[in-house]
Amino acid sequence: MTFSTDSAAPPSIISLPRQPMTGARTAPFLPMSRAEMKQLGWDACDIILVTGDGYIDHPSFGMALIGRLLEAQGFRVGIISQPDWKSAEPFRALGRPRLFFGVTAGNMDSMINRYTADRKPRSDDAYTPHGEAGKRPDRAVVVYAQRCREAFPGVDIMIGGIEGSLRRIAQYDYWSDKVRQSVLAYAKADLLLFGNAERALLEVAHRAAHGERLAQMRDIRGTAFLTSQGWRPDDSWQEIDSTTVDAPGRVDPHPDPYAMEPVNPAPSDPSAPQPVRLISAAERVRQRKAQRAKTVVRLPAYEAVAYDPVLYAHASRTLHLESNPGNARALVQAHGERDVWINPPPIPLTTPEMDYVYDLHYARQPHPSYGNARFPAWDMIRFSVNIMRGCFGGCTFCSITEHEGRIIQSRSEESILQEIEHIRDKTPGFTGHITDLGGPTANMYRLACKDRNIEASCRRLSCVYPGICENLNTDHSDLIQLYRKARAVPGVKRITIGSGVRYDLAVESPEYIRELATHHVSGYLKIAPEHTEDGPLSKMMKPGIGSYERFKALFERFSQQAGKKQYLIPYFIAAHPGTSDEDMLNLALWLKHNGFKPDQVQAFTPTPMALATTMWHTGRNPLKKLARSSEKVEVIKDAYRRKLHKAFLRYHDAENWPLLREALVKMGRADLIGHGPQQLIPPESGAARPGAAKSVRAPHGKPLGKRPTVAGKPQSRPPATQKKTGRR
Repeated sequence: MTFSTDSAAPPSIISLPRQPMTGARTAPFLPMSRAEMKQLGWDACDIILVTGDGYIDHPSFGMALIGRLLEAQGFRVGIISQPDWKSAEPFRALGRPRLFFGVTAGNMDSMINRYTADRKPRSDDAYTPHGEAGKRPDRAVVVYAQRCREAFPGVDIMIGGIEGSLRRIAQYDYWSDKVRQSVLAYAKADLLLFGNAERALLEVAHRAAHGERLAQMRDIRGTAFLTSQGWRPDDSWQEIDSTTVDAPGRVDPHPDPYAMEPVNPAPSDPSAPQPVRLISAAERVRQRKAQRAKTVVRLPAYEAVAYDPVLYAHASRTLHLESNPGNARALVQAHGERDVWINPPPIPLTTPEMDYVYDLHYARQPHPSYGNARFPAWDMIRFSVNIMRGCFGGCTFCSITEHEGRIIQSRSEESILQEIEHIRDKTPGFTGHITDLGGPTANMYRLACKDRNIEASCRRLSCVYPGICENLNTDHSDLIQLYRKARAVPGVKRITIGSGVRYDLAVESPEYIRELATHHVSGYLKIAPEHTEDGPLSKMMKPGIGSYERFKALFERFSQQAGKKQYLIPYFIAAHPGTSDEDMLNLALWLKHNGFKPDQVQAFTPTPMALATTMWHTGRNPLKKLARSSEKVEVIKDAYRRKLHKAFLRYHDAENWPLLREALVKMGRADLIGHGPQQLIPPESGAARPGAAKSVRAPHGKPLGKRPTVAGKPQSRPPATQKKTGRR
C-alpha cells in the first residue's frame, strides 16, 4: 500500500471511471424501499446511506448531494431516512449493502438539533416532516452505526456528516458536561470522513468496488480511523510528541516565495573557497511539505485531556493549527490502548468540481412518500442557491472552518445561473423571488489569497482577524457581476440575500454595498457584530464595532440614494467566553443609544470542537500558546449570570427589570436606573413613563426578526439548511 498525504492537486473527481452497476440510468428519487429498488431493476444496493434527516432531493441536504454524486459514478444508492432506532429491523429495510453503510446524523449535530442552549428539549425539528420532534436519537451517528452492525454483522460502516466531523477527536460535550472520546470509539465504524467529503467518498467507494475493505483504507485525506497504538504507515514516518503544553515543533513563518537564500553544504576541504548555491523559498516550501507529509503530531491522550483543562486547550489549539490542507500534518490521539489517527484535511474542490456536484440530477423536492408533509428546512431553502463553501473568518464560536475549511470553494456563474433556471422551471410555488445567493457567508465568493504559495504555507486561524491580511483579495467585482446576471434571468423578479454579510470585508468594496442596498434588500438586512466590547470580541475573533459603523454609514447612504427605507438588524451573543457583566452593560447602553430593542436573543452554546467551546470548558485561551500560567478566560456557566447577560440584551422588557435593577445596584451603577434618556431602565416605583409601554420593536416601528437560523454551524438554534452555515 502506498501511503501519501501529499497536498498536490489530486485527480479531478470528474475524471474518475464510472462503475457499471447502474448503467446510465438516473433514478427519479434514490430508493427508500424494496419496491422502489425493484422498479429500478435492482436486487441490492451497493451503498446504503442512513440519515437522521428526512430525504429531500436537493443539494442543500447532505444525503441527497452525496447520494446523487455516488449515483453519477455508477453506484446503486439507497436511503434509509430517520429509521426507528429502537431495534435493528428498520436498518434491514433495503437489505445488506454490497459495499458499505454510510451513516450521518443529518445536516446538524443531533444534540444541537434536539436541545436548546439551556439543555431543554426542542419542540420541533426543521428537517422532519411537519417539523415533528423526536424522530432521531441523541448522538445519532453512534446509535445508527451500532444498529447497522447489529442488522448485518461484519458489514463495512463509514460515518461522517457534521456530527462525525466535529467529534473526530476527544471533544467537550456540553449536554453531558464532560469530555467524550472520539465518535469512532463509540460507533466502532471502519472509517470516518470529515469536512467536505466528496473527494474522499469517491475514492473510498471506488476502492471498495475493487474489493478493498474500508478498514484497510488508511491513506486517504479527510479520513480518520482507529488503529493499534503506535501504528505507522511505514518506517519513513516521524512522530512529533505534542502531549505537553510545549509547542509541537517550529511554526514556520510566512515564506517570501520570491526570496533566494544561500545554502552552503559541508565542505570537503574547509580551506578551499566554497561556492554559494542559492535555493528558492519555493523549493524550501516543497522540501518542508515533503517532510510534513511524513510527519504525525501526537496529541495528548483522551485520558489526559478529559481531566486536564490546559492539555485539552493545547490539543484544541494544535488541531486548529493543523487545518490548512496545504501544510497540515496527520494527527494521532491515544484512546486507551488504541489510537485515533486523523489524516490531513481534504483538498478543496475546484470550480469545475463544484459545478459537477451541484449540476447533478436532483428532483429538488421531498421524496414522494412524504405526501404533502411540510418540511420547515425545505421551506427555507427551496428558492435559494448555494454559490460557495468555506469561510476564512475563523470566528471561534462557529464550526464552519472545522467542517468546510478556510479555503473558499466557488461555483461558476454558468452553474449558478443554470440552477436559478431550474428553480424557475421545476420548483413548485416559485413566484420569481430567489431568496438567497450565498453560503456560509454572503460575500466571500471567489475571494482568496493573492498567492497560492503563501496560502499553502499559512497557519493563521483567520484571514480577517485582527485585521484583513494584506495577502487577501477583497475585490467583490465577481460577486457584483453575478448579482447583475442573476437579476437578468427571465422569470426572476427579485433576488434577496439571506446569508450573513461579512461587513468588514464589504467595506473594502463600497460598490458591493451599493449593489446590495440598491437591489437585494427587502427592508431589513440581518448582520451580526456579536458584541461592541473588545474583551469578548477578541475571544470571538470578530472585528471591532467600528467596522459595523462604517458599513452602516455606507448602507444607509446607498439606501437613501436608491430611494429606499431600509434598516440593519444587528444580532449579538450573550454569555460568550471573555464577556464580563460590564461588557454586557455597555452593550445594552449601546443598544439603547442606537434605538435597538431585540426581540429574541441568543446565549452562547458550546458546540463540539469550536475554539470558544475550549475557552468555555477550560477557562484558557487557545488562540495563544498554552502554558500552565497562560491567560485565563472568564466564562459564564451559572444559570443566574447567563440569564443576566440575556436580560441586558432585552433591557426594554419589563420582565427583566427586577433582575437588572438588582445587578446594576451590585455593580455600583444605580445611576442607570431612572427615566432619563441616558438611563437604562425605570425605577421600581415608577414603572414606565406614559407611552413607554413594553416594546420589542426597532426604532422604525417594525419588530426585529428572529435570529437567522442556519445549519452546518452548530449554534443554539442552527438552521434549516446546510448551505447557510454561519452568520457573519
